[in-house]
Amino acid sequence: MARPRIVIVGAGFAGYRTARTLAREARGRADITVLNPTDYFLYLPLLPQVAAGLLEPRRVTVSLSGTLREVRLVLGEADRIDLDGRTVHYTDPEGGTGTLPYDRLVLAAGSVNKLLPIPGVAEHAHGFRGLPEALYLRDHITRQIELAAGADNAEDCAARCTFVVVGAGYTGTEVAAHGQQFTEALVRSHPLRNGIRPRWLLLDVAERVLPELDAQLSRTADRVLRRRGVEVRMGTSVKEATGDGVLLTDGEFVDTRTLVWCVGVRPDPLAESLGLPLERGRLLVEPTLRVPGRPEVFACGDAAAVPDLEKPGQYTPMTAQHAWRQGTVAGRNVAASLSGGELRPYRHKDMGFVVDLGGAQAAANPLGVHLPGLPAGLVTRGYHLAALPGNRVRVAADWLLDAVLPRQSVQLGLVRSWSVPLDTASPELARVPGGHERRPVSGPGAALARDTRGPAGSGDDGSSPLVAPTPADATDGQESGSGSGTGSGAGEEDAPIVTPTPDVARDDPESGSGDDDSSPLVAPTPADATDGQESRSGSGSGPGDEDAPIVTPTPDVAKEDPESGSGDEDGPLVAPTPDVAKDGPGSDPAEDGSSPLVAPTPDAARNQPGGEPAKSRPGGEAAKNQPGGEAAKNQPGGEPAKNQPGGEPAGSRPAPGPVQRTHTRSEGDQ
Repeated sequence: MARPRIVIVGAGFAGYRTARTLAREARGRADITVLNPTDYFLYLPLLPQVAAGLLEPRRVTVSLSGTLREVRLVLGEADRIDLDGRTVHYTDPEGGTGTLPYDRLVLAAGSVNKLLPIPGVAEHAHGFRGLPEALYLRDHITRQIELAAGADNAEDCAARCTFVVVGAGYTGTEVAAHGQQFTEALVRSHPLRNGIRPRWLLLDVAERVLPELDAQLSRTADRVLRRRGVEVRMGTSVKEATGDGVLLTDGEFVDTRTLVWCVGVRPDPLAESLGLPLERGRLLVEPTLRVPGRPEVFACGDAAAVPDLEKPGQYTPMTAQHAWRQGTVAGRNVAASLSGGELRPYRHKDMGFVVDLGGAQAAANPLGVHLPGLPAGLVTRGYHLAALPGNRVRVAADWLLDAVLPRQSVQLGLVRSWSVPLDTASPELARVPGGHERRPVSGPGAALARDTRGPAGSGDDGSSPLVAPTPADATDGQESGSGSGTGSGAGEEDAPIVTPTPDVARDDPESGSGDDDSSPLVAPTPADATDGQESRSGSGSGPGDEDAPIVTPTPDVAKEDPESGSGDEDGPLVAPTPDVAKDGPGSDPAEDGSSPLVAPTPDAARNQPGGEPAKSRPGGEAAKNQPGGEAAKNQPGGEPAKNQPGGEPAGSRPAPGPVQRTHTRSEGDQ
């Protein structure tokens, strides 16, 4: 008799915990497969410490193959689930496709950044949901302080030293707390102009910091942040974002090059594609986590709307505490469904929460006991060490070294701004030119303007519950696939993005206001098609998004340039004749937008990076086929927005509905 096949989609807190529980319960009697885009489990509560230079990136990653015994790992992203055929169709990191048959399916796809219809946010902000975004933020902050130290005028210096964080839940609060300490450490080695200090603003429409927690924890966090100089502005949010700064809802315009979006999360769009009943974008399930009418399908974590038996009529919020426990129940119930055992409903009571505020400061209430200052800090770090399924010694060593040595203030420039856009269905993966990309969709999960956050009792990206796990359970302890120990409110929805007016988008930070490193955390707009390589004349060049001026390539070199996209990524890159070269990068785009990216001849090289400014430079007409700029037909970044500045109107826009994903292969995709 063939062994039953179990497929788990996603390896966040819920998926990882499900796989671990199933491996223990099945004991080799079932084939367990985990489908995940990365080969690691990301411990999100410590992600702010990666962005702040306190921990090295690999410290917060745990190998799936190394910790999930008797579980097969398949790298890829689920594109479509055939419920009738009981198969999962996926695309691997190199664009190849595959199919996984199943007898039992566990959907634990997690969540992605939640967007609101605010002009300029999608273009000028970055989220905080994955390792690439944390690495980018670390480099970006370092670069802004370095550029501020060498700025010629006080206005530019002050703008670069201003950092705006939107969302005062777990993620936003921890990012602001750790970020403020990071910038203070940076300015000790990069002195600023007299009278200028790093400025951090934490915004939220809620009445207080950490509104999902009790008032005492909120007051502790608020007091620590204000004492460090963070401007905590409750009842205030962003009305509009531009390349020069942000316009707040109270009418103030803040000059800044950094906008971090920590408003919350929304369910992974994969749930919408199933055609099953949804609750604000989340898949409706029974208390046993089984999908009604589909006894072979289970769902847990942020992608599932699980009835809260402690609060009849409500659903459990999208927090790690619930994702962790739901993973345990899902694993046991899947095993029971195969053996004819009884399925148990999901029940859970909170055991407390911890919020790491950097240094020795934290806010914690284990078992309802409120702890301030150093005791809270010790409990918080002790909990993280206990919950980590690996790397405990390395993490503890990094903490010890940070206490006695200065932090390293270098930027590696490995992640560019355009590769980590805010509006993505795959925050755990950095975008690559011509690579496969899951496209986010609107639909039942679309956010309304009033949905800045969910109801009380929910985090903004996943919460940090203080529940000491058993050694076998030491994986899922903090949040449901979110950054920095934060969670979104139950049923929070995604938002259709309002395309900014040309005047707003023209100020895209990647196009620079005088330099190419003045950007807030953004994915470049069409007018910035060349900014990944060169800024306007007279601007500074930073190695984060625009690592260095690019030398004009010779035809032989440009022929292999992986960064040069075309209307069709699979088309050959050939050296053009002088007549053809005029349509190459750096010159006027072809009228139909289909001009190939080609290596210029010497006559055309004056429009290449390092030569004379071309018409397609930032502020001019957009080059169509550049990575991160106006997307060509199959270019990463999706179809061009109809009102996007510098680009041609899209012929048609995809209608809200099931998830649509491209399947293109490009040489060198990661």
